[in-house]
Amino acid sequence: MRVPKFGLNRNDASSVATYAKDVARAESCGWDAAWLPDSQLRRRDTYVLLAAAAEASKSITIGPLLTNPITRHPSVTASSISTIAELAEGRTVLTYGAGDTAVRLAGLEPARVRQLREAIGLTKNFLDGNHVEVGADRPAKLPFARPVPVWLAAGGPRTLKMAGAVADGVFIRVGTHSDNILSSINMIWKGAEEAGRDKKDVGLGIIFHTVLHDHIEQATLMAKSMAAGYFEYSPMLFENLGYEWNGPDPEELKANEDVWPDFHHSSDLVASGSVVDFISTEQARSFALVGGNDDISTQLLNVLYTAAENGIEFEHVVLHPIPNPPTPDEGPGSYLERVPREILPAVRNALSTSRGYSVNV
Repeated sequence: MRVPKFGLNRNDASSVATYAKDVARAESCGWDAAWLPDSQLRRRDTYVLLAAAAEASKSITIGPLLTNPITRHPSVTASSISTIAELAEGRTVLTYGAGDTAVRLAGLEPARVRQLREAIGLTKNFLDGNHVEVGADRPAKLPFARPVPVWLAAGGPRTLKMAGAVADGVFIRVGTHSDNILSSINMIWKGAEEAGRDKKDVGLGIIFHTVLHDHIEQATLMAKSMAAGYFEYSPMLFENLGYEWNGPDPEELKANEDVWPDFHHSSDLVASGSVVDFISTEQARSFALVGGNDDISTQLLNVLYTAAENGIEFEHVVLHPIPNPPTPDEGPGSYLERVPREILPAVRNALSTSRGYSVNV
């Protein structure tokens, strides 16, 4: 079975130097990828950080997960990511998305499906070195273009189909339940088929909220907050599984219980999870990996095995730490060091020794 690249999307970005050091540390500890959210009012400039990380590392895959076409024009993004690829040749990936947090903090509206499709097309053309019509007096061209895969983080059916039609790869974040995973991948494949593409040409990635916590009661409450966040933005993910929301409207809960900005990003996820304690443990575990080392390993393997049985093999798996690690997050007990030391070896070994499959290198 194909062994995916396991990535981390939270590194210490408290300064440019610490980010570069932290990505190098992630590489040495055994992570395959270090992803960086592009959110201009929450972190230092994405491409300055990535440039520093590229110089400090040798093999780890890097790139924005995700950027958006609202706060940065595709020509700007193409120029920036091509420059990063010059420093990290063959290990740079660009991922677009609607950009909810980054865009809303700037008082703007997230990108729509049409805008995302146009951005992917423009960016790919720039990175291929083509002359591109942008509405200027003459076609534009990026003089230092380098090939970089352009992925899309997608959620809704229309976005998933569009991604299958035009993107080099697609990240999904729909929880851990096989029904939601399979329905999302089928939409990607349907989009590829309708566009005349081979579905095998579309890379697949998945993001899991990962509550690595040995105190199971607290871990479960944090997972309930994650589940509430999914319902808040994509209620269809509950509906697909036959789950009911047995509490007040999420907006009412947030206002009355001081949950800000949402159930995914609350500063106290145990407290926000307590607000939605009506969510069952089963429901919570349908949207997050939960527990200690063995729990996380078993859940992760079950998800990947079930996906493989349905013909789905992921190129990238992102283990999004819940809650966000402190900065600095150092030492053997840190998420950055604990996961590749105590979880990933067993997972990689189990996947690589599955009958008929081999390690992805």
